[in-house]
Amino acid sequence: MRIQRATGVLLVVGAAAAGLLTGCSSQDQVPSIGYAIDNVITTYNAGTSAGAATGAKAAFARVLPGFGYVGPEGATVSDTDAGTANVVPGEVLTVQYRLNPNGVYSDGTPTTCDDLVLAWTAHNGRFTLTDDKGATAPVFDAASSAGYSDIDRVDCQPGSKDATVVFRPGRTDTNWRALFGAGDLMPAHIAAKAANVPSVVTTVQSGDQDGIGRIADFWNTGWALAAGQLDLSRFPSSGPYRIESYSAEDGLVLVANDKWWGDRPGTPRIVIWPKTADLPGRITAGAVQVVDIGSGSVPGLSLDGFTSTDIASRSSEQLILATSGVFQAATVRKAFGLCVPRSALFDQLGHVGDPPETGLGSGVLNTRFVASDALIYPPASAAGVALRGGDAPGAKVALGGATPTVRIGYLGPDDRRSKTVAAIAEACKPAGITVQDAAAADFTPKALREGTVDAVLAGTAAGAGAAGTAEPTEALYALRAGSGSNYGNFSNPRFNDIVDQLAIEPNPDTRLTLSVEGENLLWGEMPTVPLFDEPRTVAFADGLRAAVPNRTEAGSGWNMDRWVLRR
Repeated sequence: MRIQRATGVLLVVGAAAAGLLTGCSSQDQVPSIGYAIDNVITTYNAGTSAGAATGAKAAFARVLPGFGYVGPEGATVSDTDAGTANVVPGEVLTVQYRLNPNGVYSDGTPTTCDDLVLAWTAHNGRFTLTDDKGATAPVFDAASSAGYSDIDRVDCQPGSKDATVVFRPGRTDTNWRALFGAGDLMPAHIAAKAANVPSVVTTVQSGDQDGIGRIADFWNTGWALAAGQLDLSRFPSSGPYRIESYSAEDGLVLVANDKWWGDRPGTPRIVIWPKTADLPGRITAGAVQVVDIGSGSVPGLSLDGFTSTDIASRSSEQLILATSGVFQAATVRKAFGLCVPRSALFDQLGHVGDPPETGLGSGVLNTRFVASDALIYPPASAAGVALRGGDAPGAKVALGGATPTVRIGYLGPDDRRSKTVAAIAEACKPAGITVQDAAAADFTPKALREGTVDAVLAGTAAGAGAAGTAEPTEALYALRAGSGSNYGNFSNPRFNDIVDQLAIEPNPDTRLTLSVEGENLLWGEMPTVPLFDEPRTVAFADGLRAAVPNRTEAGSGWNMDRWVLRR
């Protein structure tokens, strides 16, 4: 990442000028840094619906980089280590991508435009299957088609370092720089070999449906990660780190990739400890030097020897509701929204310390996709302000005598979310609503689609840990019909139109009008119940350099290759 390297050079020069390097050399560099996150790591592929909800983006941003990464405040930053992307003048948005000529995977295979074609093919939603009931579904289990569905074609010669991405007429995506980013570019040569096709590019260009189907089968599940059961040949890296091993005892071990063409990582070994590890025990044992978890989610943490801070993140803590079963009728969803004690939950669990007067973490979240620090938040949040929650009498009237049981699932154990469910159960009981805690250590948001729970308690787009960016894209597509991250199967044609128009609309006045309409529509339909901007606790061991909290889906590991710990 060029910006971070330049900053590091300036710091070294400044230190030399001040005569401080001698003092630094008296300390030994720690050769391995442990990084604790509050999510599971079950796949290498962050683009699948399963991967997007897990810790894949937090774990592999510097293992599978792309043309951009999510910076600390949530904006996309170009990563020229991967290559360059430049707009070609013309009436239709056309972007010329040029991969770094030195780019190569850790298995020796060059990075090529085949990787871009695979990313586009997997995310564009064009390849579908029809079941015996006439229903169609994408063959690729992508979390979202945002941006990629606006691309008409990707011109690429197999094995080339160049790709020309041509968007559809009238679909000038305002957030195109977020495409082909960290975690999006999976190794196409691995998928092609597993699918037994000559290349991804030739298979897609020839319209070979059987071949595309086999590629999809592998893309969906072939990069699954199971601790202790890795065929490392399937997981080559294109970044400064590569996977060395993964086990319950030793965590996910990343080591320096000797094929990496950029600056060498500051620390040769990073160990990622997922939620399934005994985080308090690992911290006490000295195996963890970086912590990035939901505030209050893990009790019993001892952070002596750390510099700890609590930040309001860009992840929207929310209840994602089914649109079938007990919540099939919008009236029942709205009744449930009335009794959920949103104000009390924010006061008790939604912030750490004194909240700011405005912006992220300032109060109850009254929107689904407009960020609380956006200029348009006040008008967009107006409909939600009147529905503060905790209105059991109103909910009881709205239910008209019905007494539903609501099963709320989430990835456990999670102390804060457990308390959240308990508070909702107490507040909704007088309305005749029975709330059951359905947390599980192997919980996934697909349980909502399968009908084994009625609501999911999670962050933006059902992310269990670090989630969200400064752009509304993920939150919007999580409620768009047909999106892989739309676990509640919410469907509203007008909202779909709003999502599609916001993706290409540059005019701020029009964006305001659309956003207000969209947020009002969602309050009327109640597919989710927003709670607050998730507070997160970030802690860095004393002596750790270049560590910077990141309040987005990338987590604090966004620049892990710059970390250096001296003691």
